[in-house]
Amino acid sequence: MSKIVRMTFFKLSDAAVIKEAIQKYSSLSQDAVKNGERYIEQATAHQPYDDPRTQGYTLVARTVFKSKADMDYYDNECEAHAAIKSFIKPKVGGPPLVVYMDA
Repeated sequence: MSKIVRMTFFKLSDAAVIKEAIQKYSSLSQDAVKNGERYIEQATAHQPYDDPRTQGYTLVARTVFKSKADMDYYDNECEAHAAIKSFIKPKVGGPPLVVYMDA
């Protein structure tokens, strides 16, 4: 079974919100647990360069999972991810773009 790499692109306009979101993603792989164990292999977030090609996206989060099932758990049941979503959702300009693929 292949690992899953997921990229999530957000449109956030407040620099302080972007900075705090980056901090939250930096501890996600330690904070997220499934059946009492860490299940996210890697989680990072970065602010892309200001460039017309970014199409207004100001934050990119990259998460790596051992399996698609782990990514589905992340989307539907993970408390750590729910906390990040509740922080970002009211501040984001439109729905995020989510792309995932085999590693």
